[in-house]
Amino acid sequence: MVDKINFKSGYSKVNGLKMYYEIYGQGNPLVLIHGGGSTIQTSFGRIIPKLARHRKIIALELQAHGRTNDRNTFLTFKQDADDVATLLKNLEIAKADFLGFSNGGQTLIEIALRHSELINKLIICSAFYKKNAVASQFWEEFSHATLSDMPQAYQDEFLKINNNRDALLNMFHKDVQRMANFNDWSDKQIASIKAPVFIINGNNDVSSIEHAVEMHRLIPNSQLAILPGGHGDYIGELTRQKDDSELPDLTVSMIEEFLDNKIGSDKKK
Repeated sequence: MVDKINFKSGYSKVNGLKMYYEIYGQGNPLVLIHGGGSTIQTSFGRIIPKLARHRKIIALELQAHGRTNDRNTFLTFKQDADDVATLLKNLEIAKADFLGFSNGGQTLIEIALRHSELINKLIICSAFYKKNAVASQFWEEFSHATLSDMPQAYQDEFLKINNNRDALLNMFHKDVQRMANFNDWSDKQIASIKAPVFIINGNNDVSSIEHAVEMHRLIPNSQLAILPGGHGDYIGELTRQKDDSELPDLTVSMIEEFLDNKIGSDKKK
């Protein structure tokens, strides 16, 4: 189905990086930001063809991920946000909607805080803003993580598009370092997000349902959906993909309704 949609790809000079991006379809721009250890396709391969039917999809690969090279800096959500902002400037896109999955959702939080002028609407998927949103074991694992802990499907997909095992190991170590040094955003920061936000979480996700509700309560103009399944089931993320699942289609329908103003906020300001 993808090959029936207008498609182009390229690289852009972004803050010392040669950043890879893909553009699908036509219409209002929707920027997709992948999760940690991921590529465009591992996070969004299942839903890009559906989203691109009615809008222009701009998908990218962040520092050290996939086809994008690295620089001599740690990975941070702030830097990722600045890199996305620079890419959009290079592509002459003044304003867009954004969807971020997992660590991509945390990058979206920084985009909202640092580059709010770029945003129409945000869709934050399976992301958290403070450490107590997840079980303590999650954080303990980062102190002794090895490449074997990374899903084999992620490793295979990385090497398929960037056949460099040293680059794979580098990305893994930098992703681990970023999460090991994770710092909370404050409630005040989260509450300062003014753009309309759609928060999506699985009922058996990495972060708790209660945390998703808390984020929803804090953001003045937000909607919340708790969907069945785990981390990424609802978008058909590669490691959670089920060929016969209709859940990604449902998720895309909700996203489109939110972006098209058919899902509005009735929260009291």
